Amino acid sequence: MNTPQPGILDEIPLIARYISFSLLPDTNPQHTIQELPGFIDGASCVVGIGAPLTTELGAHFDGLPLFPNLVANGISIPSTQSALWCWLRGHDRGDMIHQTLQLENRLSAAFEIDDIVDAFQYGESRDLSGYEDGTENPVGDEAADAAIVQHAGPGMDGSSFVAVQRWVHDLTHFQSFTQDQQDNIFGRRKSDNEELEDAPESAHVKRTAQESFDPEAFIVRRSMPWCDANEEGLMFVAFGHSFDAFETLLRQMMGINDGIKDGLFRFTRPVSGAYYWCPPMKDGILDLSILK
Repeated sequence: MNTPQPGILDEIPLIARYISFSLLPDTNPQHTIQELPGFIDGASCVVGIGAPLTTELGAHFDGLPLFPNLVANGISIPSTQSALWCWLRGHDRGDMIHQTLQLENRLSAAFEIDDIVDAFQYGESRDLSGYEDGTENPVGDEAADAAIVQHAGPGMDGSSFVAVQRWVHDLTHFQSFTQDQQDNIFGRRKSDNEELEDAPESAHVKRTAQESFDPEAFIVRRSMPWCDANEEGLMFVAFGHSFDAFETLLRQMMGINDGIKDGLFRFTRPVSGAYYWCPPMKDGILDLSILK
């Protein structure tokens, strides 16, 4: 029986590192990919495979497009699709550095690193804006129903699809807003995380109320704050049994259907976007049978 990579449904780690890889030119990645089960455990490292890699492998794969470039209402959502993605999860940054070096070495025959982003927990799962993140996340069986592929057959059952975006915050601008203005952007009070009854239609909680769509658009968010020497923001990571729910939410945030932009765009913007398929585990080992 196939099961998900454990890190997908586990609690968010203390620290994380997101590594994206592109394919080297004139290489055959088949051998390198088939070695992944030997060193990817799905717990300390969750792995995702992008459309550039499945195309190169000649795998007939449904449900894994390239991340779309979207432009609407003055908002630009970029696509920065890579071939392979690794989400390192842990509590020791030194260990994570060594794990990165091992990954780079093991994959070097066919891949090179595109990008590395380090992330961390802030308070009790708060965004750097100070607001709680993932309040409406499904849990337990509901999380598995939202995030994990079921009844699709061997090699697919137990897998998941993940959307990954790096958002850059302008915290100086955000902090120039009054507390009421900040609360109205999110549709929640920062003080107690309670929803505002009179929140504007642009409030994030109203734009992304997952139960309000038909069909319902539930995703399992595993987002974490990130920073480097010059910028900071949120690594948005959302798992689903397909990308349908994520795309529904993203289009609603952009106001594509009704022209109302999500209040978040007043202080933050996405600078990357990619889709990946996260293979299942079989008997505790990564199952890549569908790629052969």
